[in-house]
Amino acid sequence: MKYWISGGLIAMALTGGIALADSADSEWAPETFTLSNGMDVVVLPDHRAPVVTHMVWYKVGAVDEDPGKSGIAHLFEHVMFKETDDLEDGEFDSTISRLGGQHNAFTSWDYTAYYQRVAKQHLGKMMELEAERMTDLIIDEDPEGSFITERDVVREERRQRIDNNPGVILQEKVLAEFWEGHPYEITVIGRMEEVEALTPQDGIDFYQKYYSPENAILVVAGDVTGEEVRALAEQHYGAIEPSGLVDGTRMWTDVPPLTETQEIVHSDPKVRQPVWYRYYNGTSQKRDRDFALALDVGLDVLGGGNTSLLYVALVEEQKVAVNAGTFAWTGLHDNGPAVIYATPSPGVSMEELEAAVTAELAKQLAAGFSDADVVRVRNSKAASSIYARDSQQSMANQFGSWLAIGGEIEDLLTYPEDVRAVSTEDALAAARQVFAEGNHYIEALLLPEDGEL
Repeated sequence: MKYWISGGLIAMALTGGIALADSADSEWAPETFTLSNGMDVVVLPDHRAPVVTHMVWYKVGAVDEDPGKSGIAHLFEHVMFKETDDLEDGEFDSTISRLGGQHNAFTSWDYTAYYQRVAKQHLGKMMELEAERMTDLIIDEDPEGSFITERDVVREERRQRIDNNPGVILQEKVLAEFWEGHPYEITVIGRMEEVEALTPQDGIDFYQKYYSPENAILVVAGDVTGEEVRALAEQHYGAIEPSGLVDGTRMWTDVPPLTETQEIVHSDPKVRQPVWYRYYNGTSQKRDRDFALALDVGLDVLGGGNTSLLYVALVEEQKVAVNAGTFAWTGLHDNGPAVIYATPSPGVSMEELEAAVTAELAKQLAAGFSDADVVRVRNSKAASSIYARDSQQSMANQFGSWLAIGGEIEDLLTYPEDVRAVSTEDALAAARQVFAEGNHYIEALLLPEDGEL
């Protein structure tokens, strides 16, 4: 299972079989409807091959955890693959494997998602399996039972994926400061002392509250029609009674701006190549879509690859860095950071690198962006979103993740046109606003153990 350290469904009513063909090519135009128990359904037709991607998104993530219960959303993702009333431990996995399918799950701050990719004829079976673990998961005090054993698995996962990775350790430290006081402050996998203290009763309470059809979104992409999915969804999910415990409230809140500039250093003997970062206050598409689109374009012009302004200047011309770039976390519900980073060339100190990056950033923002660069980035982003329609899983992920945080389908359908509408002035203004000289930031240094190059 994976977790991401990278949320009513939509403002428009999804109460009928609404096909949005006016906003998208008819071959893949989504169809939406809502079951009588409140479960929202999105169908993304793709008839090129007789396969389907079946996803269930629960509108619960690390952001919704009670104080002192960090990590339960991610732990629960693990538990969902264990024993139910009708499935023995391991039977969920073996059933999908026997059918030639693939499956996995992931947890974010904003949602938890489960997916399977199988031949079309097995879609009903996937719904049967998901409906079973939505209703009949076994959680008990057995020390050999699923909750307690998976709690130990999560501890080992943290050791492997975070504690043994210097870059992730540094990121965890930085984000704890960046989101201080916000529910995103704690890494999705949780604080280990809090995970170790989670009890089976905590799991039961979490399950009963959040794993209910009115808190779920079903996304099916592939060789199906809305009519076919509706019939199967009514059969397998429609009879599940809502818990009545989901009130639609989430723990999202404003991200406070940084009030001071600080430096965080992490040294480790496993580090072979130092890296320099600065984290600034950014935005999110859910909070401010227009500004987020402009910022995404502006950051790609500045540092979005080896044709970007900073890469060409710092790596190819000045040769002070072997890599340099910018990016922003705009896909969360609440505001994420905008980041500039660079890796020094051999013999270049971190102080020299910082001075070079800072000077080049100021120079590029003062000079402004060319229309040609902005058009190139805009077209690339629009093209990528269109090409994503060729992947069932990409489309299911795009729709599920956006809708789970309360986004509107129309935003996904109009994205190519919207990103192409970002002007040179908009992109430049967004970058200047985020990287303004007086703005506070967190500077983060990843260094070898002795702290020297």
